[in-house]
Amino acid sequence: MEIIKKYSLQFLFTILSISICLLIITTLYHFDIISSNIYQLLKLIILLGNILISGIILGKKANKKGYLEGIKLGLFMITLFTLITLITGQGLKLRLLLYDSIMLITAILGGMIGINKK
Repeated sequence: MEIIKKYSLQFLFTILSISICLLIITTLYHFDIISSNIYQLLKLIILLGNILISGIILGKKANKKGYLEGIKLGLFMITLFTLITLITGQGLKLRLLLYDSIMLITAILGGMIGINKK
């Protein structure tokens, strides 16, 4: 039960921080404060930055094998975003598969950094 609590709190933190940051930059984009290119870049940076930070936090909590914590985080995030994509009817595209692999690599990197920063 303690393991479920640890992961669910970290996933909730990750999803909330991504949502809040994306809400802010979407508002800036809506009012034409930032351009479309900057908006697309910021979306990717915010997503990967939050996943990296969450991977580091999970890696610090792990006793060994931080990359496994990163894999768990990455696979959960990929599953969540894939479900959202399928529910909204956008379909799977090569670009989304590339984003998913980048998210997984970032989460693994975060877990490895976190286990070494104890």
